[in-house]
Amino acid sequence: MWIFARRLIIPCMASSFLVLGIESSCDETGVALVRVSEDGGVPQLLAHALHTQMAMHAAYGGVVPELASRDHIRHALPLVRQALAQAQQALPSVDVVAFTRGPGLAGALLVGAGVACALAAALGRPVLGVHHLEGHLLSPFLSADAPEFPFVALLVSGGHTQLMRVGGVGNYELLGESIDDAAGEAFDKSAKLIGLPYPGGPHLAQLAEEGDAVAFNFPRPLLHSGNLDFSFAGLKTAVLTQVQRLGELTETQRADVAASVQEAIIEVLTRKSLAALRHTGCKRLVVAGGVGANRALRERLNATCKAHGVRVHYPELQWCTDNGAMIAMAAALRLQAGVQKATFDYSFEVRPRWPLQEIIEAT
Repeated sequence: MWIFARRLIIPCMASSFLVLGIESSCDETGVALVRVSEDGGVPQLLAHALHTQMAMHAAYGGVVPELASRDHIRHALPLVRQALAQAQQALPSVDVVAFTRGPGLAGALLVGAGVACALAAALGRPVLGVHHLEGHLLSPFLSADAPEFPFVALLVSGGHTQLMRVGGVGNYELLGESIDDAAGEAFDKSAKLIGLPYPGGPHLAQLAEEGDAVAFNFPRPLLHSGNLDFSFAGLKTAVLTQVQRLGELTETQRADVAASVQEAIIEVLTRKSLAALRHTGCKRLVVAGGVGANRALRERLNATCKAHGVRVHYPELQWCTDNGAMIAMAAALRLQAGVQKATFDYSFEVRPRWPLQEIIEAT
């Protein structure tokens, strides 16, 4: 879907400016305001507002794209007003409007892009489309304990599992990624196989606390592959086979399956992350994305990295799932670093499938 308009690139940004960020890639509508100050430090989060559709989709056992799009329409502008009020800012004070361009659900992305471009056009302000995964990648900069470059990033968000060397904003080297199911998908699909409700990942992690992590010897795919890629499709198949073999599960068996699945995923993520740190020589690890909220994963990474003299950084739990703050922060950091310019082009094309590799090659 296109809206045609005159194209004009902003040559530079003022030393201090305010970014409004809008996230609508899936089942959360997020809006946030971030200020870039004249001192050149980490941009400051002024306000954020979030609406989750989790309860609405739970009745269907997963996200229904059409319902998600309509819900974004209902909540986008009220959330903009809420964030502005929280920051004690008027809409004309916004200097740049940023939005998630992709990847994500096409209809949901179009809502956020449309709202962002309409607001920018009405204000006469420039717009900037942000890659959703870069938002997650840079979300630890929302934390009081922001990392320093360079670092290795373990990005475990929904349908993506990636390891990257991050030398700076826009300076990314892809080290390895999921070649089929990602870690988040393995959590969710395994949860469904043992009868847990949507969203499956958090429910499986909670049940795993009651189970025996060595009760079932599930595979650790690509653990000894010699590279840093991931594959969790085989794990899902192994869980399916085991569940069918057991028949009707007892509560103890369900907990044991959950714990054993989680252990397999955590071992792969931890050992691959450690291999990436060795490969790059980096002494900092950043963990971002929804799976990064998993308590057992954090405990394992903390212990492993401490033993090897590595600092680990996580965004606060509220920044692990999709939110507008990470989009506003990513836009602010890109503008501040000069790796991307905002534009007065109010036409937009969303990218439901948008490999992060494309923005790596473009910078």
